[in-house]
Amino acid sequence: MESNITKYQKDLESLIDHGQLLLYGLYNELSDELKIDKQLKDKIKKLSFRQDYNSWYNEALAVIKQLLPDRLNDFISYYKLEKRKEITVGTYTISDYLIGIELTRAGQTIVSKTTVISKFTQQKSIVDSLANRFKSSLFDIKQLVQADMFDSEVDAAKELNKKGFQRAAGAICGVVIEKHLHGVCETRGVAITKKNPAINDYNELLKNNDVIDIPTWRLIQRLADLRNLCDHKKTEEPTKDNITDLIDGTDKIIKTVF
Repeated sequence: MESNITKYQKDLESLIDHGQLLLYGLYNELSDELKIDKQLKDKIKKLSFRQDYNSWYNEALAVIKQLLPDRLNDFISYYKLEKRKEITVGTYTISDYLIGIELTRAGQTIVSKTTVISKFTQQKSIVDSLANRFKSSLFDIKQLVQADMFDSEVDAAKELNKKGFQRAAGAICGVVIEKHLHGVCETRGVAITKKNPAINDYNELLKNNDVIDIPTWRLIQRLADLRNLCDHKKTEEPTKDNITDLIDGTDKIIKTVF
């Protein structure tokens, strides 16, 4: 079975290749302004930047959040600036290009649509650099190894739940969530002061440090409640549906919270 590390490598290579095609798509859409030669024009004539950019951006954003969080704000700023006083060459963004903005004054082009090329090239450079980041010895490969382990443990919990061992399945999920959230705190530099923190302790730390949003915080609260139902002797027994919800939630957290 293909490991998570191999899958991540292939996904990253695909993302980088897609970025190059998008750059050609820009050349295609701006071919008249750029006066590109016929040979290149024939090669790229079917490629579209406007149609494919958003899917690439969303995927790249998720990867950068995990592998290169220090460049996340830079990456976003090339797409859109939330606060700007005016459109200039410096403040022009990819989102401006996507809705067709070009600034003219008295019949003269002040900010050309071709400005988008430099903005996207900067984004593409950040994504391209992820390959070195991934291979670098500075990259903490532990998270990826843990991901393989967590997937196996979630599969084990599914099997136990199927066979009627709800408490055991729930306990496994609880351990997976705790380990994962502990790792997220370490990666994000969130200080853990409690000696033996539980899921809700990690949840509060991550919310208070703006690592997770309110819906995710509420989901983790719900998962902690389900886990406690399994770990503590109570009159109420966890149901198969309870544990299915816990397993599905665990799988979502380990794949979306970084």
